[in-house]
Amino acid sequence: MTFEIGDKVIYPNHGLGIVERIEEKTILGTTCGFYHLRIVANDTTVLVPVSNVDGVGLRRAITDEEVERLFGLLGDGQIDNHQNWKGRFKDNSDKMRSGSIYEVADVLKNLTFLSKSKSLSFREKRMLDRARFLIVSEISEVVRESAAAIEGRVDRALEHCLSVKAAMRPAAPARAKIAKAAPRAAATANAAPARRAARAS
Repeated sequence: MTFEIGDKVIYPNHGLGIVERIEEKTILGTTCGFYHLRIVANDTTVLVPVSNVDGVGLRRAITDEEVERLFGLLGDGQIDNHQNWKGRFKDNSDKMRSGSIYEVADVLKNLTFLSKSKSLSFREKRMLDRARFLIVSEISEVVRESAAAIEGRVDRALEHCLSVKAAMRPAAPARAKIAKAAPRAAATANAAPARRAARAS
């Protein structure tokens, strides 16, 4: 994938950037081309080797059609409830570095769901805020709407996601209660004749 000066691109874990310059540099005797990206969020400059665009996950922003797909994903109720902190943090970190906005959406859903039942660690809270920022900023740029308006849409999608997730849960505990009740009922029924026999003797 190649880019031109002025292209708007997404740099993983940093968000929207603009290609401001393309130049060659000689490093240790090797001449390489570099994209100079200005990261919009903090006005910093990042150099990305032209030959390593795929390696770092540099990509174009999503399309209008992909925005709708993204909102569908945010509200679908599919949440990975990973209980082990170390495994969860590694999985989410890998998704944040992937460059895929859909992977970032998974992180946002998972950590939002988790935050409703427990306090997040500092690192996970920071990751949740980062995921939210990356999604809001990219969608805002694509659809040309304010960040505040997009935040509202994201919040509504997440609320729907949590509602769908909650609707999926009650059936399992109900079955468990029935299963536990049956042995107790059988034990009570067996105990009754034994008590009567004891009294008769």
